[in-house]
Amino acid sequence: MKEIHCKLLVIGAGPGGYVAAIRAGQLGLDTVIVEKARPGGTCLNIGCIPSKALIHAAEEFHHAVRRSEKPSPAGLRHSRPELDFAATQGWKSGIVHRLTNGVAALMKKAGVKTVIGHARFRDGKTVAVETETGTQVIHAENTVIATGSAPVELPVLPFGGDVLSSTEALSLTEIPQSLAVIGGGYIGIELGTTFARLGSKVTIIEAQKHILPHYDSALVRPVEKRLQALGVTVLAATKVKGRNGDGALLLETADGREKTLSAEKLLVTVGRKPVTEGWGREELVLDMAGPFIRVDDKCRTSMRGLYAIGDVTGEPMLAHRAMAQGEMVAEIIAGKSRAFDKRAIPAVCFSSPEVVSVGLSPDEAKAQGLDIIIGQFPFQANGRAMTLGGEDGFVRVTARADNHLVLGIQAVGDHVSELSAAFSLAVEMGARLEDISGTVHAHPTLSEAFPEAAMAALGHGLHM
Repeated sequence: MKEIHCKLLVIGAGPGGYVAAIRAGQLGLDTVIVEKARPGGTCLNIGCIPSKALIHAAEEFHHAVRRSEKPSPAGLRHSRPELDFAATQGWKSGIVHRLTNGVAALMKKAGVKTVIGHARFRDGKTVAVETETGTQVIHAENTVIATGSAPVELPVLPFGGDVLSSTEALSLTEIPQSLAVIGGGYIGIELGTTFARLGSKVTIIEAQKHILPHYDSALVRPVEKRLQALGVTVLAATKVKGRNGDGALLLETADGREKTLSAEKLLVTVGRKPVTEGWGREELVLDMAGPFIRVDDKCRTSMRGLYAIGDVTGEPMLAHRAMAQGEMVAEIIAGKSRAFDKRAIPAVCFSSPEVVSVGLSPDEAKAQGLDIIIGQFPFQANGRAMTLGGEDGFVRVTARADNHLVLGIQAVGDHVSELSAAFSLAVEMGARLEDISGTVHAHPTLSEAFPEAAMAALGHGLHM
């Protein structure tokens, strides 16, 4: 094959990689992207998008089942619904294909050359790609490493057979009668809730004291309440020790007692690890930060001309963080002055109800020695939440006591993921409580809880 020379090479066409390539192409950079599978990476193909599709389908089905058993307060009653799970999976796959095809078209429109195959560094400026037709050598002035992450496997429960990662769980052809979810982080809670709504008997096992351990207990309580209503069993402060001869899980509780649990399928969601092997890292001299590639605020690695973005660079391992980094790196290579600040990155758990967090929580702010004030407004006092039939939860704002600068915003409630942009914008723009309380929010909307929380922090809440 004829060797390729380019200004920018991107390894990995996940959210960070394809955004970097598209923006670089828009800026006139000669850009090549290498991907061994379909564009879109984990998020688009086997993560964010397919999971949210199943979450929506499960929610619709669950509501229909409830309405067949008991009329809604609004007087709605349905006949007993049936679920064609094959059709559900087909609908989900159709969404994924539309989006991956769209990404491919956008890269082509931006003038990005795509090479399908497995990339491996020969040195800091040269990459060999194993393709179906042979080895393609690419020489690049700059390279972006966007290799993403993979599910963490438990040594005592290796993936295979009835032990599933999130990838296999999203591709099941039948709904399991019983499902044990090992790991109560956001992936485990989202998928556990989904399959409970679809009819599985779900047990969630979490080693920490409560599920969603990255969120404070006030945010988690409404989620625990909803899981209980769905019939989900939560075993917190419980460790998985392995399996017995009958295939049942061996568990150890906080007080040292042992118990067993049998389930048709076991879903392991104990975290994700960066993909730092298999692409020739040993041929490079990269500084590492634990398991991650160390980068600065411009996503530069320790080698000149080499950048890294997304999950391979550390927490938070979120698609929108990778996208923002990818866009920034493309502009830096094109000569623009940019730097990355992660303070305003929203974290969203699509649980039931949903959880959103941007910036510092009250506990985090106090740990930094900051003198703070907190305002909170419940959705029980929000007219739109009442009309939507979901009054659980609240919006909470944390600000400095001296100048009222907003440090962080959290919310838990149905549909609060749609408020994440407003929360992020407030932190990004350096808003103060007076800015939020003085901004007119449309009535009736869930967003009204945001200025009400700010007013509560200022000591003059209106609707409480």
